[in-house]
Order: sequence, then structure tokens, then C-alpha cells
Amino acid sequence: MMGNIEDTKAGGDFFDLLDRSGYDLQDFLDKLPVNGKSTVPQGTTVLAFHYEDGVIVAGDRRIMAGSNMMFERCEKIIPIDHYSLMAVAGVPAIAFEISRILSQYFEYYRRTQVRPMSLEGKIRTFSKLLKENLTASTSGLTRVSPIFSTYDVETGKPSIYYYDMLGAEFQVLSFTATGAGAGHIRDVLERENQWGPKPLAQRCEKDAAIIAMKLLHVAAQLDNEEKKSLADVQIYPILASVTENGYKFWSEDQLTRLEAMSREGN
Repeated sequence: MMGNIEDTKAGGDFFDLLDRSGYDLQDFLDKLPVNGKSTVPQGTTVLAFHYEDGVIVAGDRRIMAGSNMMFERCEKIIPIDHYSLMAVAGVPAIAFEISRILSQYFEYYRRTQVRPMSLEGKIRTFSKLLKENLTASTSGLTRVSPIFSTYDVETGKPSIYYYDMLGAEFQVLSFTATGAGAGHIRDVLERENQWGPKPLAQRCEKDAAIIAMKLLHVAAQLDNEEKKSLADVQIYPILASVTENGYKFWSEDQLTRLEAMSREGN
């Protein structure tokens, strides 16, 4: 049960505060239109994998409705706290609301308990929020499939957790991907991890970032039924990492240099 995750007797239970204030996530979900998978805007591909300093997290920026591109600059990697990122594929409205609640929950707990929430508390809180989203799934609205990447300061270790559509969490020891292009990405990551120059967890930050850039470019090309190349308009994927120094996003200039190195084969 959620009450056993953290000691919240001193008032650190943000869900209890939401209940007392009248907020209900299900009320928010019930207001979303249910028109079927082909017309509800969907985020596509996100991925995460371990490298030598921490975790690389990356995602394309497209929002699709069936085979139609709706938006080209969606932020699918969302900071939750200084050491945690949420990468999402699925309905953006649900993902953004869940990330907002999580961020406020972690900060509320830190302030009321005068310490950060533990890793176990974070992953269980995430799971509870997704389970509350179950009704939207059964009513026909496509759900969110998130990846939670974080660095545990207490143990000095990075972690990746994948969540299925019912809120069950699975720790990822190497790599994971979710969204429309996930199948292609997992196949390539498996090959890189098993038969590349070295396992992914031993790659340097630059090499890891280049791999992520290449994978998202290929996934976008394979997934886009209309075969429209995003490279023509220079919209780069969103790329971030989580290390002992917290999370970091690559700037546009850095992504431009990475793109050039990836094309040169460096």
C-alpha cells in the first residue's frame, strides 16, 4: 500500500492533500475526448539506456494522429526533480498531467519531511498514478507508456524503470524503448549491447548520445507512413542524461554537432 512506501505521518502525503483539496485525476481524464486511437494525438518514440556515467534519455518530438503528423516540437522528456526524468509515449495531455503531479508530490514530500523521497517511494508513487489512469484505457483512450530514469544519491547508482499500461514497474538493467518505433530501437540496441565495440553501459557520453540520435532518426523514418523526413526542417530529437550531477539537456548547438558527428560515422 502507498502508506507503507514512506513515513508520511508528518504531513508528507501529497495524494492526501489532493484529496482534501478536491482534486481527482480521474475527473481530469474523464474530460478528455475519446475518439479512438486514429484521431487522438499520440507521442511516438522514446528510449533510455545506461552508459558509463549514468543514463541517456532521448525521444523524437513528433505528435501523430494515426498517420498524420499533428505537431513537430513536443517535449517528451520531462524533469520530475533534480535527479529524475520522465520520458513518455502516448497521449500528451495525460503524460503532462501525471508529470505535473509527480513533480509537485516529490517537492511537497521534500519540504514537509526535510529529506528527498527514497527511490522506492518514487517508483511506487509513479505506479499508483498510472493505475489511477486505468479507466481511460478501458474506455478506449490510448494510454501513456512512460520510462522513469533517476539517480539515487544514497546508493550512487542510476536506475531506469519501464511502466506498463497498468502501472506495473520493471527495472531496466540495460536499455528500453516505448512508442511506435520501439521495436526497431530495441533490436538495434540489443545488437550494439551484445556485439558492438563494448557494452552500452561502458560507452562514453558522446558515443551514447550519437547512438541515441541515430536510433531516433531511423525510427522516425520507419514509423512515418507518409515518409516525410524531419531532417529537411532540422528538428532534432530531445536528448538528456541523468548522472550524479542531476539531469542535463543537450542544447540546439550541441545537437547540431552530434548530428554532424553521427553522419561522419565518428
